[in-house]
Amino acid sequence: MKIVTTPMCEDVLRLAGVREFIVNLNPDSTDADIAVVLSETKTSMKSVKVKLNTFYQIKKSVVMIRDIFETDEVDHDLLDQVFMNGQQFENRKIKVKVYSNFLKEIINDLGFTIVSENQNHDYLVYPDYIRDGLADEIIRMGDRVVEVPSHKNVPKDPIKRAEMRYKLLEKKLCMKP
Repeated sequence: MKIVTTPMCEDVLRLAGVREFIVNLNPDSTDADIAVVLSETKTSMKSVKVKLNTFYQIKKSVVMIRDIFETDEVDHDLLDQVFMNGQQFENRKIKVKVYSNFLKEIINDLGFTIVSENQNHDYLVYPDYIRDGLADEIIRMGDRVVEVPSHKNVPKDPIKRAEMRYKLLEKKLCMKP
C-alpha cells in the first residue's frame, strides 16, 4: 500500500511506526493509495484525517495510524510523556477570547475559560494569519494579546509544534491581567 502525507503530518507517521511513505504538499497529485492529512485538508483520495493541535490529539492520531497501518514500533514511553505534558492546569479563572478552532482546542486543553464574542475577557488569543483583521481590538487590549504562530511559522514536528504553542500560551496567559 502506497501512503502519502503532507509535511505537517510526516512526523506523526514516524511516531506511529510507519516507515515508508511519500511526502507531498498535494496528495492528490500522487499515485498513492491513501493519504494521511490534517483534518481540515481537502483531498479527493481515500484519506486518514488527523488532528495535531493538542498533546492528546497527537497521541490519539499516533495510535489511530498505528492501528490502521498495523505497525508495532510505537515508542510508548514517548507517547506517555507527551500526554503527561498536556495535562490541564488550574486556569479556569482566566477568561480568554479566542479566534480559531485550533487555538480553542489548545486553550481548552490548558484549562482556561473560553468566552464568547460579547463577554468580558482577560486576554485575546489569535493566530498570526488574522492579525490585520483584528488591528483595532489588538490595540484596545494592549499587552493582553497573544499572537500564536500558525502553519508557516512553526516546526513540522507535531510534538515540538504543540510544545511551542503550549509554552507560549502558558507563559503569556498565566500572568495576572
